[in-house]
Amino acid sequence: MYDLAIIGGGPAGYVAAERAGAKGLKVVLFEKKDLGGVCLNEGCIPTKTLLYSAKLYDNAKGGSKYGVEANDLSFSFDKMMARKQKVVKKLVGGVGLKMKQHKVDVIKESALIQGRTREGIEISIQDGKIQASNLLICTGSEAFVPPIPGLTNNDAILTNREILDLKAQPESLVIIGGGVIGMEFASFFNSLGTKVTIIEMLDEILTGMDVEMSAMLRQMYAKKGIEYHLSSKVTKVDGQTVTFEKDGKSTEIKGDKILVSVGRKPVVTGFGLENLGVELFRGGIKVDEKMRTNIPNVYAAGDVTGFSLLAHTASREGEVVVNNLAGGNDQMRYNAIPGVVYTNPEIAGVGLTEEAAKAKGIEYKVAQLPMAYAGRFVAENEGGSGLCKVLVGAKYGEVLGVHMLGNPSSEMIYGACMAIEAEMTLKEMEQVVFPHPTVSEIFKETVFSFAH
Repeated sequence: MYDLAIIGGGPAGYVAAERAGAKGLKVVLFEKKDLGGVCLNEGCIPTKTLLYSAKLYDNAKGGSKYGVEANDLSFSFDKMMARKQKVVKKLVGGVGLKMKQHKVDVIKESALIQGRTREGIEISIQDGKIQASNLLICTGSEAFVPPIPGLTNNDAILTNREILDLKAQPESLVIIGGGVIGMEFASFFNSLGTKVTIIEMLDEILTGMDVEMSAMLRQMYAKKGIEYHLSSKVTKVDGQTVTFEKDGKSTEIKGDKILVSVGRKPVVTGFGLENLGVELFRGGIKVDEKMRTNIPNVYAAGDVTGFSLLAHTASREGEVVVNNLAGGNDQMRYNAIPGVVYTNPEIAGVGLTEEAAKAKGIEYKVAQLPMAYAGRFVAENEGGSGLCKVLVGAKYGEVLGVHMLGNPSSEMIYGACMAIEAEMTLKEMEQVVFPHPTVSEIFKETVFSFAH
């Protein structure tokens, strides 16, 4: 009898397993593929590995601005892809070592929930059945392919999974969807010289991010050669040709490959969920603030809830489950979940955007400064532009949201997360000492600009 059974070895599952094992719980983790889930094997890590190669190539091409000459510059697509696989393999192995360290039993096969018994929850595998007092479902999500004619049985169509296994760089790439995944692949292939076209149904890319910064990033990449078709609806795909409509006009665009990147959907079938009677909501498993489902002793965390489809959200949700099982009183909060787009330059944000604050009727004040107010940014970004925006409550001056465009936003945004979590005010932020010179000082400079 296990204290906790976990189905799914992604960021929610393996983090929960590690934390539970460290707390002395007897844990079994089911993962039919490789540990690490989509994030480690088909998402976060492989894409960031490739994007770093592209960033190095970008920097080398622009080296003359810094007095560094790189002649006869070239790149190897094959070596980039091979290094991506090496990085993934190393990190998957690291997750496995953590499981052994914390005495987690890992079963690398499909698990099928049979239902509840007097002893607990029964799960069957190929060689028998396993009982657990508690069950955590972390089956993640998969790419959503909309019902558009021509998207199936078409060798030109790719999702995030297939595009990471390309054997050759396409000369042209059409991306359906201008969200985070679409923009990151657009950034990578644009840097390597592929002709990239993005077709987005909405009137701006990167839904959910600060609209002003999304528009700035789009314009930066338009100058680099990416072609955008906003407010455009794809109606069909015929081989390598994509047909879309805008303002009643139909247009065709051809690409060697076509990436479908219009979102993801929770995986809620194929593992016996129906045998428990777990309630669903908007396609995902419905949970409360402690990640509990409507069935006692059954929990869910990560993308399978369909709420915040981010690896770091998933990990924290898994921790909430374990902390409560171990006798604590923890609950999930979503007011300070950071979002990052790892383009070049990066864009990152946490908390409320102006658009979200207005929609919720929250009174706020906003201040923003160009990234060039930080000396380190000027020193390392010749001719580069960027922006930092801070939102605070109109009455108390508490930090409500922070949004940044410019490198390295991904490495700085955590400070804003902590400020929001701690409900820090303008006055308190002004008293924090930032290291100089760093780009992070832009946060304090923007806060200072409110009163001065």
